[in-house]
Amino acid sequence: MIFRQYLHRDPIAISYFFGCGGQSQGVVVDPMEDQVDFYIQESKRLQMDIRYVIDTHLHADHISGARELAKKTGAAYLLHRSVEVDFTYTPVDDGDKIVLGNTVLTILHTPGHTPEHISIVVADLTRGEGPWFVATGHTLMIGDVGRTELANDVRQGAAQLYRSLHDKLLVLPDHVEIYPGAYSGSLCGRSLSGKPASTIGYEKLYNQALQLKTENAFVDHMTLEIPEPPAGFQQIRAYNMGHSDIRPGN
Repeated sequence: MIFRQYLHRDPIAISYFFGCGGQSQGVVVDPMEDQVDFYIQESKRLQMDIRYVIDTHLHADHISGARELAKKTGAAYLLHRSVEVDFTYTPVDDGDKIVLGNTVLTILHTPGHTPEHISIVVADLTRGEGPWFVATGHTLMIGDVGRTELANDVRQGAAQLYRSLHDKLLVLPDHVEIYPGAYSGSLCGRSLSGKPASTIGYEKLYNQALQLKTENAFVDHMTLEIPEPPAGFQQIRAYNMGHSDIRPGN
């Protein structure tokens, strides 16, 4: 498997390019708008065709590059089937599998940060059939979890997030690596670490939000000390959904 993680600073976010090097099939996850040409250059440098582009969710803190990247490369743009957007995309649902040669992606629907949020469990069949890592977007991050009020009622979103964490992600083996959609400095979490990767087992032990063992305690915690929202978050999310042609900031 070829795997690349890209740390972005303005705004704070993380995107990914990975897939089967042997069969030159790749996927870009959570691409940034201003990096579209960079991902295309990377695909040429790595000799990997971009077959799929995936947004783990419809972002509210930055403009997605997914539609533009899919248009320029002919890749399929994948989102959870629950989204209501004003453009064509390829819908995916919980349990769906995407095969890229020896790299196999399993989609998990993990609502909470947003209703349509997905996480992506990845296996490399050249090494084993079990999961190697999971791209968690803003569901489970390093040191904390994603905020729940940008696209939800805060308590409803927190209840969904608790179930997504405990029913979908924390049941993965402890050795499975976590690759989130943001790191410290992002407004989409509170106590985020500057380290942009971890494991399921480590986060079970030391992630502050995961120490809350009941749903009620977790929901109450998520309503406290909510940080300021990203500037223009409603307009950014509307633009990413295709509901507005006016680019935020213009």
